[in-house]
Amino acid sequence: METTNGTSINNHKFTIPAVNDVEQQQASMELEPTDDFNYSKRSQWLRAAVLGANDGLVSTAALMMGVGAVKQDIKAMILTGFAGLVAGACSMAIGEFVSVYSQLDIEVAQLKRDKLRDENRETTDEEEEEEEKGSKGEKESLPNPLQASAASALSFSVGAMVPLLAASFIKEYKVRLGVVVGAVSLALAVFGWLGAVLGRAPRVRSAVRVLVGGWLAMAITFGLTKLIGSSGL
Repeated sequence: METTNGTSINNHKFTIPAVNDVEQQQASMELEPTDDFNYSKRSQWLRAAVLGANDGLVSTAALMMGVGAVKQDIKAMILTGFAGLVAGACSMAIGEFVSVYSQLDIEVAQLKRDKLRDENRETTDEEEEEEEKGSKGEKESLPNPLQASAASALSFSVGAMVPLLAASFIKEYKVRLGVVVGAVSLALAVFGWLGAVLGRAPRVRSAVRVLVGGWLAMAITFGLTKLIGSSGL
C-alpha cells in the first residue's frame, strides 16, 4: 500500500509541471493574435499613403524628365512638375474616395442584412447585448472615404515635392537632371523601405523593387520623349 501510495503521489508530482506547461503554452498562444491584429488595422491607410507617395514621386519625376529631354529651360520643367503635382493629387483623392466609398456601401449593406436576419429570429437578452456590442465594433471598423482620400492626396503631394525641390535651384541642365534622378532614387528607396517596415515585409526586396520601377518609368519617359522630340513632331 505504501509503495502504491508513494507511486501515486509521485505520479501526481510529475503531472503538475506538465499541466503548468500546457497552461503557459495556451497563454502564449492567446497573446500572439494581438500583434497580427494591430498590423491588419494599418492596412487601409498604409496602402493609400505608400501608393500615393510612390505615385507622386514617380509620375512627377517622369514628367519632369520627359520635358527635360526636349527642353533645357528650368521654368518649363518646374511648371510641368507643378501641374503634375496638382493634377495627380486631385486624381488620387477622387479615385480613392470613389473606391473606398464603394467598399463602404457594400459593408453597410451587409450589416443591414445581418441586422434584419437577427431581428427575425428569437434571441435572449444576453445574446442581444452581445450583438449590439458586435454591431458597434463593426461600425467603428468601417472604412472612411474622406480619410483615405485625404491621406492619398497628401502623400502624393509629399512625393511629388521631392523632384520639384531638387530641380528648383539648379540652372545647369545636366546637373539638374542628375540631381533629380539622385533625389528621386533616394526617396524611392526610403519609401520602399518604410512601407516594408510598417507592413512587416522584406525590406531590401521592397526597396529594390520600388527603386527599379521608378528608374524604368523615368528612363522610358525620357527616351520616348527624346525620340519624338528629335523627329520634329
